[in-house]
Amino acid sequence: MQNLNFIEKILFKTIVLTWVFYLFGALYVVGPVLGWSVAGIAFGSFYLGDKAIKASKMYNDIPIGVWIWTISMLGMLVVLWIGHTTNGLGVPATIKSTIGWAKGWALFPIFIFIGTTFKINREVIIRAYCVLGLTTLILSPIFLAAPFIGLPEKLYVSPLKVVGGPGPEFFAVYLYTLDPTAGARWQFFTPWSPFAGLIGVLSVLICAEDRNLFFKTAGIAAGTMMVFLTFSRMSLIGIVVCAGVGYGARLLTNKVAWSSAALLTSICTLVAGSLFNGVLTAIDKFHGARASSTRVRSTLQRIARERWANEAPFFGHGSVEPGSHLVEYMPIGSHHTWFGLLFVKGIVGVFMLAIPMLWTIFEAFIYTVASPRGRLSLGIMLAILFFSFGENMEMQVYMFWPALVLVGITMREIQEMRAPEEQISEQSEGRLLESA
Repeated sequence: MQNLNFIEKILFKTIVLTWVFYLFGALYVVGPVLGWSVAGIAFGSFYLGDKAIKASKMYNDIPIGVWIWTISMLGMLVVLWIGHTTNGLGVPATIKSTIGWAKGWALFPIFIFIGTTFKINREVIIRAYCVLGLTTLILSPIFLAAPFIGLPEKLYVSPLKVVGGPGPEFFAVYLYTLDPTAGARWQFFTPWSPFAGLIGVLSVLICAEDRNLFFKTAGIAAGTMMVFLTFSRMSLIGIVVCAGVGYGARLLTNKVAWSSAALLTSICTLVAGSLFNGVLTAIDKFHGARASSTRVRSTLQRIARERWANEAPFFGHGSVEPGSHLVEYMPIGSHHTWFGLLFVKGIVGVFMLAIPMLWTIFEAFIYTVASPRGRLSLGIMLAILFFSFGENMEMQVYMFWPALVLVGITMREIQEMRAPEEQISEQSEGRLLESA
């Protein structure tokens, strides 16, 4: 990649060096530091002018989607403070949770803001993901052979754990993990396997957009490998659903596609009974694939839902709480973004996430129907939504931040498409901060 501006170089190198950061146990630190630092550059450029930063081009007009995300996530912080106050959790716990918000929910609008504000070429992020995929393929034989040649599961925990985080696994370097039912599972550069499955799905979606056949193939191969070797059921479904909807949305304007859909619907009607039974059987097998995991997740969700409804319906409990042996000591409010929000931040917290997420999906869907460039953002948001029903997105945003930058870039493209040519010309001449 040539002729990159300052911000593009930072983002490109950070993504490409993911494995290096992982070996130092620094990924959990790099994501938030990068986000807040680059956002600081943006704000500095707004208030100090082009003398403060000459390396990037930046739009002054911020899309409405960024404002919706920003206001909603600030609202999430207010709800957090209310929950801590009403539940008497104390000042130290409130400060700790506020820092956690800055490393979690706050990164959603920050990275989307970065994508909309700086003149970042989407191909830079896509190519960086492909290079990361190529690195993953090169390193994969070591990880695949590890459990069969007697290497340990966990190599070490980085001293960087002193900065604090959800747990030591966020700073640990693993070769693999052993699951009682699935055997060896691989998590690559993430703290656990289903998390790696999400990154694998995002990798396939992002790398499929690269124009270079070699890098595209390497990226898709690496993402697919991550999906299958994590043995994550959600990943296997997600890679089909998220990619399928993104590409399928373009067919809404195709008459042949509508005719084919009508024919397919007629055929399905004739075999509806057998089809329904097949779906039920597939669902049973899906849940039975890792029955113990399904049981724990279901119990966690039930407890979170019941305690939310009976104890703190509006602003939640303020934080997760330790679970009993019934849920294998997993915290109540974990393993599910929406039930976690209900338990920790109540129904108000759920709306604080649902509103910006649904807005972004709707906007990306409309753009996808009009242009194939929208399908990437749509697929990314669908993947985040899909995995939110089994993972805590707040704890994982430090890893999938490049996807949010791409969502921000799409928001910028949508705004450019809506703006009259005269307005775009005016912005180009008078409102962009030119590269040095």
